[in-house]
Parts: sequence; structure tokens; C-alpha cells
Amino acid sequence: MPGVGKLLKQAQKMQKAMEEIQRGLEEMDVEGSAAGGAVKAVVSGQGSLKSLKIDPEFLKEDAGSVESSVVAAINDAVSKAKAISDEQMGKVTGGFSIPGMF
Repeated sequence: MPGVGKLLKQAQKMQKAMEEIQRGLEEMDVEGSAAGGAVKAVVSGQGSLKSLKIDPEFLKEDAGSVESSVVAAINDAVSKAKAISDEQMGKVTGGFSIPGMF
């Protein structure tokens, strides 16, 4: 069964490429913002929150506005990170969805 060996080698090559992409995504910074840039969130390419910055002037607003803007900025960054991750993984997987991947 020479086809099985070739298939296994291709799978190993794909796995290695995916691991390299995941390492790159973890090191990547993706920024999202809200409230006209008063709130900025930075996440890794895998969606882990790295930092959050809030303009001190914006903190004078009501708590509800600040809270919703923080959530919006984080969601913006995570959404961008997911799009980048999907694009990068799609290059390796040929567009196939792999369960358990970001």
C-alpha cells in the first residue's frame, strides 16, 4: 500500500505547517478598538488578550459606556484575529475546517 505511506507523509507535513502557523499566530499582535479609539485591545493571532488601553479622559464617561466599549474593543480584536487565523490555516488545509482549531 504505497498510497498510505504517501498520505501519512502529507499529513505529517500539514501538521508541521499548522504548528508553525500557530506559533506565528501566538506571537502576532492584532489590535481592535472602540469609542473612536479611546479603548484599544491587543490580542494574539490566536485570540488571547495581551493588553488593554483606555484613554484616561474616556474613564470620565459613565461606567456602562466604558464597559461596553471595552467589550467591543476586545471583540473587534478577536474577530480580526480569527479572520487572520482562518486565512492562514486555510492556506495549509485547503479550506477544510479542522475541529479543535481556533
